[in-house]
Amino acid sequence: MNAPPFRQHPQREELVRELHARPSDPMRPPLKLSQFSVLSGEHGAESDRAHLGLLCARKGGTAPAAGAKHHVTDLGGLTVKWERHTEFCSYLFWRRTHFTAPFEDTVMDELPEDWLAEMPGEVLSALHMALLPEDVALPENDEVSLRYFNGNALTGNTVAGGKAMVWADFRLHADGFSRILIQDRGLDARHAGRTVQRLIELNTYRALALLAFPLAQEVLPRLRTIDESLADVSTRMADASDQSTDGELLARLSDLSAQIESLAARTSYRFAASQAYYRLVQQRLRDLRTARAEGLLTIDGFMDRRMGPAMATCESANERQESLAQRAARIGSLLRARVEVGLEEQNRDLLNSMNERARVQVKLQETVEGLSVVAISYYAVGLVGYLFKAMESGGVPLNVGLATGLAVPVVAGLVWYGVRRAKRAVVKRRAD
Repeated sequence: MNAPPFRQHPQREELVRELHARPSDPMRPPLKLSQFSVLSGEHGAESDRAHLGLLCARKGGTAPAAGAKHHVTDLGGLTVKWERHTEFCSYLFWRRTHFTAPFEDTVMDELPEDWLAEMPGEVLSALHMALLPEDVALPENDEVSLRYFNGNALTGNTVAGGKAMVWADFRLHADGFSRILIQDRGLDARHAGRTVQRLIELNTYRALALLAFPLAQEVLPRLRTIDESLADVSTRMADASDQSTDGELLARLSDLSAQIESLAARTSYRFAASQAYYRLVQQRLRDLRTARAEGLLTIDGFMDRRMGPAMATCESANERQESLAQRAARIGSLLRARVEVGLEEQNRDLLNSMNERARVQVKLQETVEGLSVVAISYYAVGLVGYLFKAMESGGVPLNVGLATGLAVPVVAGLVWYGVRRAKRAVVKRRAD
């Protein structure tokens, strides 16, 4: 078939492949399975893939392709399924075999200890599962607990519309694994594979969702302290008799805002991821189509009772953190507005003071101008007096004293006029 004539989006094929990624594998009882999820970080895909390749090389399996996020291969009758997710990877091993003790001689015993010890990342969840055929007779629930779960309290449901029965205790046993026991009561191979996958994802996403709980417990006391400090800052702002300056309050508020942002940088991703994982847990519970089994606490009831409060605590911490950030921003806006108003008042007072000094300078200048006119007039009249005396000595009939006295207003007027002209010329040059 020829390629389509139209241009395709470069990610079209990748998006279609994602719809079919991580399919469930058909499974038939009797079956032993072991699964664990490893937190290796968002940049750990290459090291995870390389480590799986080492196992495949040692056990005769096919190595994963470069860039693969999903790989299934046979290791001599032991099947391994590897999946890479955003921040973790999952290993699932299973083998079809007859057994009488579901959780003894697990498939984990077939894996090299040095390969397990050198695995990159940290194991967050680990699970042993056993899928029993329908014809296996099982004792009452109390005896199931004693035989297979060390006497722990059990949770259980019928799932898949009553076609399977599930028992679990959600506890860590001596080997560091939890346990789930499944009895087939009419599942086909595909449905059995989907049921196993949903139970594994339920256990994995449960652990990932709860990662945020210790973090929430850690930050809540700090958020409470910041909350009280913000309340104190706002109270001081409203108290007219408080002696704290706006600069001191603003510095304190800036420190509190920095603390809030620091906490948000540490926790925002984990809180958001926790909410997403918890939604997946709830979705997997719905997908299992659980129904109550006589004498057992249901798995969904157990999750609601035990996980619900923890998730509510995480949500509360996240909401409180966001609320404090918004409060700090509002208080900061009010405080900065008050500081700006104070600066405007200071600028107004400064301008008024400058205007007053300018008026005083003008008055002083006018006074100096008047004194200058008097001084110049005095010397000019003296010169005129010498002129009149010289004229008298030259034979001109002239009363020197009278002429000098009459010259005083004329000289003073001319001096005043000359000073005014000079002043106007200077002002005009500055204006130009």
